[in-house]
Amino acid sequence: MLDLFNSVLTWFMKKRIQEVEHFMNNPHDVQQQVLQNLLDTAKSTEWGQKWGYAELQKSSAFQERVPISTYEQLKPYIDRMMRGEQNILWPGKIDWFAKSSGTTSSRSKFIPVSPEALEDCHYKGGKDLISIYVNNFPETKIFTGKNLAIGGSLQVNEQDSDGSSKYGDISAIIMRNLPFWAQMVRSPSLEVALLSEWDEKLERMANETINDNITNLSGVPTWTLLLMERILEITGKQNMLEVWPNLEVFTHGAVSFTPYEQLFKKLIPTDTMYYQEVYNASEGFFGIQDQTHSKEMLLMLDYGVYYEFIETSELEKENPKVLTLDQVQLGKNYALIISTNGGLWRYNIGDTVKFTSLNPYRIIISGRTKHFINAFGEEVVIENAEQAIAEACRQTNAEIDNFTAAPRYFGEKSKASHEWIIEFVHPPQDKDRFAQVLDETLRKINSDYDAKRFKDMALQPPIVHHAPKGTFYRWMEKRGKLGGQNKVPRLSNTREHVEDILAMLNT
Repeated sequence: MLDLFNSVLTWFMKKRIQEVEHFMNNPHDVQQQVLQNLLDTAKSTEWGQKWGYAELQKSSAFQERVPISTYEQLKPYIDRMMRGEQNILWPGKIDWFAKSSGTTSSRSKFIPVSPEALEDCHYKGGKDLISIYVNNFPETKIFTGKNLAIGGSLQVNEQDSDGSSKYGDISAIIMRNLPFWAQMVRSPSLEVALLSEWDEKLERMANETINDNITNLSGVPTWTLLLMERILEITGKQNMLEVWPNLEVFTHGAVSFTPYEQLFKKLIPTDTMYYQEVYNASEGFFGIQDQTHSKEMLLMLDYGVYYEFIETSELEKENPKVLTLDQVQLGKNYALIISTNGGLWRYNIGDTVKFTSLNPYRIIISGRTKHFINAFGEEVVIENAEQAIAEACRQTNAEIDNFTAAPRYFGEKSKASHEWIIEFVHPPQDKDRFAQVLDETLRKINSDYDAKRFKDMALQPPIVHHAPKGTFYRWMEKRGKLGGQNKVPRLSNTREHVEDILAMLNT
């Protein structure tokens, strides 16, 4: 019976591939149609009337008339939507809001999740990542078992005038609204999956899923590792294949997988385990790794999301040049601007992407527009930091759990440098060598950093603090940021996070 169910669902998922191939072959026509549908749908909303959506027919007119938006600029409209007002940024009443702390600010953001965004973007993305997987691995048996997804929690929106709306992690919103067939093939129970207390959730998830036939995992790498380690503690097993022998794929997003890859391979010791990256966020589902030999992601163009791009070098200008999809080039860092079927209009999401292919359009996430270190013109982005960390680990036989870094500014008794706090699973054989390789790799891959490090003139060698095990967990717990979509800020141009962690360590 399970084999029949697996065969039917696999066949059903593969049917979507023809539609994926259509937007791969006709990207600009599909994107223009997406934009027109968005404008037509929202033309009678308060926002649509303000900017004359009924009169807009071309992307150039849309760009000329409608301004680029930050969350702060859309917040007054979103606040009204959370109070129950209708037809503001998107038609009708919004009953779901994705809460996101992001990585650029500690302040919570509330992203409207319309029925269209849920069905045509988030769910479509979830189905497509399975479709692409079964197309690449036609002999898969993932539907003979269950998916284990680590999500967040939900709360009633007390601002809502009729009390019908809720907010929480996008993962929790998705789980709460899954169709019946998807609920049948997931674990743990919805009650446990939506618990808000992370310690209780971890314990109950571990005990509830130990005896399930888990064939596929999805979630943020950090929290997935914590769950697997707890399961091994409870069972006394050596690795996860002794617990879940049919495990075959882990779908991950939100943070780079590079620092965690070796830890996963140690816990799941098989060459047949597949790791599939996706680009999903509270604001939408944007990309899926579609090739088995490459980690770059296919930009998904028919999800009700219209894409625009700004070169990072243009971001500080008063009127930055905004590009459409047909104007992007390979290898450049672009800030991602989105207009969505959830009512975000020309919204700067805060991520930067780099195109690796233009036919079809494939991307990698290169960093954050505000999640970088550029205190001295060095322009170090997350991509640089993670590559340098990985190389330092490789050369010193180290494994990391988490890290964050920030600039150390010039002072009366100190020179400028970068200061790193790194928590290791296995510390390096030579701490000084680790810091040296970290520095050398950054110099090799980032010419701006190398120029500032020349003869120690602008930047001194990096300062690396080795944090005790559990440091970042305790810090996130202290900030009320455990579980769900929360993640450790990797890089910051301010010292807020570094100072907070160092103060915690000193006490």
